[in-house]
Amino acid sequence: MVTLRVNGVQRSYDGDPAMPLLWYVRDELGLTGTKFGCGIAQCGACTVHVNGNAARACMTPMGAIEGANVTTIEGLSPDGTHPVQRTWRDHSVPQCGYCQSGQIMQAAALLEEHPNATDEEIDAAMTGNICRCGTYARIRRAVRAAREV
Repeated sequence: MVTLRVNGVQRSYDGDPAMPLLWYVRDELGLTGTKFGCGIAQCGACTVHVNGNAARACMTPMGAIEGANVTTIEGLSPDGTHPVQRTWRDHSVPQCGYCQSGQIMQAAALLEEHPNATDEEIDAAMTGNICRCGTYARIRRAVRAAREV
């Protein structure tokens, strides 16, 4: 039995400890904002926070997160007022939108750890998140703007 908190709610999981966190949040909890992209932790679409750190949910086994605090895009700010979410809208970042929850979660984790992240730190942190539409310039502008919010 794995116990954890997801978006502030205490949860229990009594299944295969090898099952990825991604399928638990999507299929069992119905939190579909976290997306399946590549399944090998290379694209970032499935990024969530585990104990405040960005983590790829597709490769995080349930058995490895006993007692963890997990935040999905739905729990980042239920009303969409997190600084990164606001600057994402202000800078019209999304195009198709598929990767955006992972992008936002990665950026939020970065700015939580480094509120005054340099351009180099932003670029390094966001490099692992792929945007198939190529909105990288808008993503970088939005992350830079979120430093000021």
